[in-house]
Amino acid sequence: MKRKLPVVVLLMTGVICCSLFLTACQRESRVKVIKLAHALDASHPVHKAILYMGERLKEKSGGKYRIEVYCSGQLGTEREYVELLQIGSLGMTKVSSSVLEGFVHKFNIFSLPYLFRDDEHRAHVLDSEIGRQLLLEGQKFWIRGLCYFDAGSRSFYSKARPINSPDDLRGLKIRTQESTTSLQMVQVLGGSATPIAWGELYTALQQGIVDGAENNPPSFYLSHHYEVCKYYALDEHTSVPDVLLISTEVWNDLPPQAQQWLQESADEAAVYERELWKIATQNALTEVQKAGVIVSYPDKKPFQDKVKDIFEGYKNEPEIYELIQKIRAVQ
Repeated sequence: MKRKLPVVVLLMTGVICCSLFLTACQRESRVKVIKLAHALDASHPVHKAILYMGERLKEKSGGKYRIEVYCSGQLGTEREYVELLQIGSLGMTKVSSSVLEGFVHKFNIFSLPYLFRDDEHRAHVLDSEIGRQLLLEGQKFWIRGLCYFDAGSRSFYSKARPINSPDDLRGLKIRTQESTTSLQMVQVLGGSATPIAWGELYTALQQGIVDGAENNPPSFYLSHHYEVCKYYALDEHTSVPDVLLISTEVWNDLPPQAQQWLQESADEAAVYERELWKIATQNALTEVQKAGVIVSYPDKKPFQDKVKDIFEGYKNEPEIYELIQKIRAVQ
């Protein structure tokens, strides 16, 4: 026979349950959620690093702060993400530094061909005071950089033929990012530069709107562009880092302790991403070759000689030209 609970006990149980529910809701309402959107695939090293950053922020804040991530261009293009940050409609984003050229002029520097001597030099520059100051250049435009994510070096891939010298670019339509510096570089090298949004590029390659493009090995692989383009020449003409951004409206609304937690989490994620990037790069090159892509390692000197005048053109912009000299001086 079931024992019936007294009415008072039932009422008290109900009151306690309601109290616990309201307390849980109050606790939940105190959690600050920052929305972050980016255009990369969920398997990309940068996406994994962003998730890691979210975990670190949650741990450091004791669950008071959380990052909600939208990947694969669910909310728009990289340029649109920056614009959403500027009006405070989005909390954070990750974009290529090339996209930032349209917002912060100094970011042109990263699209200059053969600016960095090698991977080590690039890492030293980004970790230096030069790199840190550049991250803050966008604050007057309502965007603040938190860290850089390694995006390796960009190289040419095509449907028609391997691009092992500047002469091989003649007559080819090459997709570039929406970057005046990137457009100029392809044109100086002899190709026909065509800016196309990243999400539209696979179809553009298939349909012959462009004959090729340029990007790093993980992006070439994860985008499945290797299914269309069977020639990949590692000329490594530019090293364009990704930049993690936060809306200044969101940043300024955070208390100092939360700002510290977030910055520390971003810095730790940047270190983590560099290790993921090395593994992803090697894996990408292995997989595309298995799929029949011919990977070549052209002599870089003919490319370097062709683009020298691009640097000289910045003599008319003393601030940028001085920055180029400072970067070259970093050991």
